[in-house]
Formats: sequence, structure tokens, C-alpha cells
Amino acid sequence: MYVLSLIHEDPPCSGVFAEAAAERGDALEEWGLAWGTPPPRPIDEYGAVMIFGGAMHVDQERHHPWLHEENLLIQRLFDQHVPVLGVCLGGQLVAKAAHGRVGPAPEAEVGWREVRLAAAAADDPLLSLYPERFPALQWHYYRFELPSGAAPLAESAACLQAFRLGELAWGLQFHAETTREDFLRWIEEFDATPGADRTGFDPDRMRTETELYIERWNEQGRELASRFLTIAARAGASRLLRV
Repeated sequence: MYVLSLIHEDPPCSGVFAEAAAERGDALEEWGLAWGTPPPRPIDEYGAVMIFGGAMHVDQERHHPWLHEENLLIQRLFDQHVPVLGVCLGGQLVAKAAHGRVGPAPEAEVGWREVRLAAAAADDPLLSLYPERFPALQWHYYRFELPSGAAPLAESAACLQAFRLGELAWGLQFHAETTREDFLRWIEEFDATPGADRTGFDPDRMRTETELYIERWNEQGRELASRFLTIAARAGASRLLRV
């Protein structure tokens, strides 16, 4: 199965999700609309789409006009019943495409924050792998609200953290894909960025907690991605049977 990773930063961005795809034998390809180039193959050839994070926000279409095109693309994926998994900005884009509200969070979540599962997560194909409470890797200043008809799956003290829309689309606020190396690089690059918003930014604490949590976090991330891709493969087989 071909898997598209929609990315908004310099690649690679898929983290342990790419490892899960490789283990299954899926072909994962990273591409971004901001590049102004065609995707590696026609969109219709992808059996699943994963959408990742970025420094921009969903309401910045004036500065990033391709965000409008990405919104239309996600809605097209919904219409065609292509499984979609959005992470951080990607989750916010999934919510927006489903006409959910997205805007500034009441507080920034940067680093490791506790997340609690909602009742609907108990039988969710993806989120049921997590314990009732768990430390989650976060880096966001915006949040999504629950789209109409979606099921809430997890929350933190600050905001909704995960939802499922129908049977084939999920939005996550936390970074289930991120590796130790990537997160430590984020910390170093952010620490060196002049004028960056350092609300909630505690690099020493973040590095210490990363060593405590990252191994289990990456195991869970690989399992989550594997579950999603398994669902996508089954959905693709069902589409072929209907044709």
C-alpha cells in the first residue's frame, strides 16, 4: 500500500510512523503542497494519508496560500473514504476540514504533559492502546475543538487531544510520531531562535523527561501507526470489492 505523508517542514517528518509503515511493507512517501511540485504519484493511488505538524497555523492562509488547497484536499479524502490521521497542525487541519473550530489554546503545551483518555477511547481502534492517563509529547499554541459528529478520545488540562471522525479519520494534538533525535533537535533549534515565544519552554526539564518517557512513547507511536495502516489496508480492500 502507498502511504502519503503530508508534511509542512523539511523532511524527514514521519518519525516512528515511517518505521511502522516499513515494517508492514508499505511504501511511505513524504510531500508537501508548499513545495509547489506534483506529489510523487496521483493522490488516488494512496491508500492512507498522514498529516504532520508545522510552525504555521491554520488561520495563516494569507501567508501560506497552500493551506487553502490542503483544506480542499483533506475534504476530498473524506469524500473518497481515504483513511486520514492528523498530528498537531495535521490534527487541526483535519478538524478544520470537518468544519470544527481551531484557534489559539488557552495555554501553550510544550514538552511532556499528561493526557487522559475519554470514555469513547475504550473501543477506539487506535487510542485504546494507551493507558487511562499517560505522558504525551506536545508542542502547540493552537487547539482544535470537536467537529460536529466526531467522538472525543482524549484531553489534557488545556484542551481536547484526540478525536475520531466517522470510522476512517483521526485528529491528534500530541506528537505520537516524534523520535528522541527529532525532539532534541527541536529543543536546540528553538532555543537558538531569536524572538521565539518561550511560553512553557523549559529545555532542561524537557530533555530530562524525554529520557524517561521516549522509549515507551515510540513503542506506542509505532503501534498506533500500525493500527491505522491496518485499518487503511482493510478499507482499501473494501473499496476494491465495491468496484
